[in-house]
Amino acid sequence: MKNLLKLEELFMFGVTIFLFSRLDYAWWWYPALLFTPDLSMLGYLGGTRLGALTYNFIHHKALGIGVYILGILSANPALQLAGLILFGHSSMDRILGYGLKYPDAFQHTHLGIIGQAQKQ
Repeated sequence: MKNLLKLEELFMFGVTIFLFSRLDYAWWWYPALLFTPDLSMLGYLGGTRLGALTYNFIHHKALGIGVYILGILSANPALQLAGLILFGHSSMDRILGYGLKYPDAFQHTHLGIIGQAQKQ
């Protein structure tokens, strides 16, 4: 089942690349911006509860979809790009096993334990 979910996430990541190709941006914008959603981890400077809140908000796929749709409705390519980056990054994270965070620890995700804590 885990591999099937990763395959599904890979497909969704591919859809974001396809939709990006329909926008009028140079190809390098997608990889250049792909990791910007990880700036939400700065919330962890305020503790695990705030960190999980900021991380989960930015990595929630509904946010990416909403921003993308808002970009379509307003004919704003920058919002469309932002939505695709948010959604694509979240799919990429889930392919790699990084899920939404619980407030007790960064390593505790909805997909299981990640990192060194997993090995214990």
